[in-house]
Amino acid sequence: MMQTFLIACSLAMDAFAVSLSAAACSAGLRKRAMFRAAFLFGFFQFAMPVAGWFGASFFLDYIRAVDHWIAFVLLAFIGGKTLVQSLADLRAKTACGGTNAEIPAPSVAAEACAKPAGIGSLRTTLVLAVATSIDALSVGIVFASMGQPIWEPSLVIGLVTFVLCMAGFFIGKKAGAFFGIYAQTAGGAVLIFIGVRILLSHLLES
Repeated sequence: MMQTFLIACSLAMDAFAVSLSAAACSAGLRKRAMFRAAFLFGFFQFAMPVAGWFGASFFLDYIRAVDHWIAFVLLAFIGGKTLVQSLADLRAKTACGGTNAEIPAPSVAAEACAKPAGIGSLRTTLVLAVATSIDALSVGIVFASMGQPIWEPSLVIGLVTFVLCMAGFFIGKKAGAFFGIYAQTAGGAVLIFIGVRILLSHLLES
């Protein structure tokens, strides 16, 4: 359960960063729009692992011998990509002199500010919800390769995402978008750690 919770928190970091950024750069953002965005972020984070799990289940008999390697590669890739992007954002923050006004929002979160309608637009929110949940497809594949059920983990991932996004909106109004960079860094590191743990546990057992 703890591993599922850590995965959920890690996957939610992009959506959390979007929430922070959107709240920081949208002074007139309404609570209704924030709730709708958090719900959609959570829903897609719930749906993507389910889709990945059912897709991978068709090929499960062919990948059992290398399931731990698949889990390691996918989680390390997702975590590494998140970590590299967050470090790039941190370098950009340092280059800007570290002042809050000059700190660029994390790359995905920047879309929340870049579009004229912002997070208040349903179309923009749907685009961001899909963009921040694509990585969760791979987690569904990981669970299928390990022969684990998906409904409960997906529900946890969706709920955690919803709660963190709601928190991100309210924190972002006061604290600014730059905290999302550090959240992304932590999320990427946790995913890599979990991938290494799965690989080592299987290798030591064999």
